[in-house]
Amino acid sequence: MTQSKTDFPYLHGFDDQEQQRLRYQAELSEFTIFEKINFSDAKNILEVGCGVGAQSEILLRRFPKIHLTGIDLSERQLASCRRHLDELGFAKGRYEIKRMDAHRLDYKAHEFDGAFLCWVLEHMPNPLQVLSEVRRVLRPGGQIVVNEVMNSSFFLDPYSPNVWQYWMAFNDFQNEIGGDPFIGMKLGNMLLSLGFRDIETDIKAWHFDNRAPEKRRSFIEFWSELLLSASEQLIKSGKVTKEVVAAAKEELNTVVGDPNAVFHYSFMQTRARVF
Repeated sequence: MTQSKTDFPYLHGFDDQEQQRLRYQAELSEFTIFEKINFSDAKNILEVGCGVGAQSEILLRRFPKIHLTGIDLSERQLASCRRHLDELGFAKGRYEIKRMDAHRLDYKAHEFDGAFLCWVLEHMPNPLQVLSEVRRVLRPGGQIVVNEVMNSSFFLDPYSPNVWQYWMAFNDFQNEIGGDPFIGMKLGNMLLSLGFRDIETDIKAWHFDNRAPEKRRSFIEFWSELLLSASEQLIKSGKVTKEVVAAAKEELNTVVGDPNAVFHYSFMQTRARVF
C-alpha cells in the first residue's frame, strides 16, 4: 500500500496484514517484554509510537490504575488503535490517542510519571531528540521503559544463504531510510548522555531449539512474516531481487519443518528514571 502524506518511512508498510502482524507480535512477546516492567505506582503513562494499540492494550490491562496517552505519526495506525481500544471494556475512559511528532512533544514539562517505547526508536530519524523530549515531559522520579532491536543477534539454523542476503538488505534499507536496526545496544549511552539515572539494561533473548519445538515453530513462522513484510519495498528499492525473495521463502519453509532447527534473536530492554 502507498504511504499517505502523514505517514513516516516505515519498512513494514501500513496495510491491514501489517496491523494484524503487530497485534500478534505483541501477544507473542508479552511475557518477555513485561516480565520486569512495573507501572503500578504510575498514574499517567505516555506511550510513544502507540501504532495500532497492541502494546497499549497490554499496558491498560496489566496496570488498571493508569491513564494512557498514546501518540503516533501515522493517521492509519491511529485510526486502527482507536477502533481497537474502543472495543475493550476495561480501557473505557482511560486513554487518549493523538497524532504527534515524538521529536516535538506538544506537552508541558513534567506532565507524565511514566513513558513506554517499544520498537519505535529504530524507525526515528533522531532518536536522541525523542528521548530528550520524553525526559522533558517526565516528572522527577518518572520511569522510562524502552524496548529496542539488536538485529545483529539474529541466528537461524540450518544455514540459509538467501535469508541472510535478504536480512542484510533489510538492515541496509532501514538504515538508508533513516532508521537504526542496531539501536538497542546504544540505549545505555543515549540515556546516560541525557541525564537519566538508575539505568538498567536487560538483554532479552528468544532462543528455541528441540527443547521447545512448538515455540520454535511459532517464532520462525512469525519471523518469516516480519521479514517478508518488507519484501515489496526491498524489491522496489533494488536491494533484493524477486528471485532472492522467493528463495528466502523456500529456505524459511524448510527451516520451519527441520526437526533440528535453531532460532535466536535478542533485543534490549532499558529502564531508567528522571531526577
